[in-house]
Amino acid sequence: MKRVVITGMGALSPIGMDVPSLWESICQGRHGFTKIEGFSAAEMGITYSAQIHGFDPAAYGIPKKEARRMDAYTQYAVVAARQAVENSGYLLGEEDPYRVGVVIGSGVGGFNTIRTEHEKFLEKGPGRVSVFFVPMMIANMAAGTVAIEHGFKGVNFATVTACSSGAHAIGEAFRAIKHGYIDCAVAGGSEACIDQLSMAGFHNMGALARGEDPDRLSIPFDGERNGFVMAEGAGMLFLEEYEHAKRRDAHIFGEIAGYGATGDAYHITSPAPSGEGAVKAMQLAVEESGLRAEDVGYINAHGTATVLNDQCETRAIKLAFGEQAKKLAVSSTKSMTGHMLGAAGAVEAILCLKALEEGIIPPTINYRTADPECDLDYVTEGARKAPSLRCAISNAFGFGGHNATLCFKKYEGEA
Repeated sequence: MKRVVITGMGALSPIGMDVPSLWESICQGRHGFTKIEGFSAAEMGITYSAQIHGFDPAAYGIPKKEARRMDAYTQYAVVAARQAVENSGYLLGEEDPYRVGVVIGSGVGGFNTIRTEHEKFLEKGPGRVSVFFVPMMIANMAAGTVAIEHGFKGVNFATVTACSSGAHAIGEAFRAIKHGYIDCAVAGGSEACIDQLSMAGFHNMGALARGEDPDRLSIPFDGERNGFVMAEGAGMLFLEEYEHAKRRDAHIFGEIAGYGATGDAYHITSPAPSGEGAVKAMQLAVEESGLRAEDVGYINAHGTATVLNDQCETRAIKLAFGEQAKKLAVSSTKSMTGHMLGAAGAVEAILCLKALEEGIIPPTINYRTADPECDLDYVTEGARKAPSLRCAISNAFGFGGHNATLCFKKYEGEA
């Protein structure tokens, strides 16, 4: 089996429009929760979200004509993918384009396009619905558009597993390279569905944080948590077979060594109370990496700040790691980014890689009140120096019972 490394990263988020600015915000403990712009959700008691403000596609090299044919989630994916490819230094050149794949997940896809075109349909009739409606709204179009732009002709598909979509995309690209089907891949997730309708849906099921203090809205593992702040953004990695990366003297940010994917088969929205599926995903990822449970030093938790998720994930970590769970640093960066849904797992994978590269563990910010059911080390004192950190895992769980865990190792040269 082949080793798989990461040679490029790109991100758009509410707290940074590239990886360096995202990482700086994380280390400084800054969140991106601002009052909603563009519409009002006040009647639901929701006044804050984690939006990307002032995004101008033209400023990022997307011509106006092309931008009009892309939903925002595809625009975000295109920009983040460009960052990752440029960061990698990879040039297709004389190489076989069928050896480079694209796997990009989205939990929702072009939600805003669906809403606006539906309104147009009701007001003006079917003849006024855009001819680009379908390619703008379908969840695979980010992957298709990125491949078209770069000429990458290898495996190309979208993972749609709600909030685990981005993590599954990275995991599936990892496997395709590991087993020799391709040499490189752009993989990650993108989401842009902050909208009156989507927020009403999440609010009515009790998932969104309510309150007027932005410092107390997304507070994972805190005893007073009451939901997440909806966010948007994109995260992309450039994955590469190790020998391929070495031949072109690429900078290696880290190694992806394991991937666990399971299903709860329990409920359409609630995690299984036993945490069994999440436990198995973590165990499978660590097992595939060839490491032991005690080698893991940090877990970037799914940590949505909903009562059920945080308790179930804490329980699952304890079951998966046993006594080692008490020694693990566990944090939820959704306390800063909000919940980017299908993009969350990809952005959080980037943060794991940065943690390993820089020897700094991201914090869980604004934690104040203990929950007896959530009793692990959630890194609540701020970013923590961890120069000896060698292995980190990232959890991503989605409605429908989808579980994905990615296991990353610090790159230290030849195995």
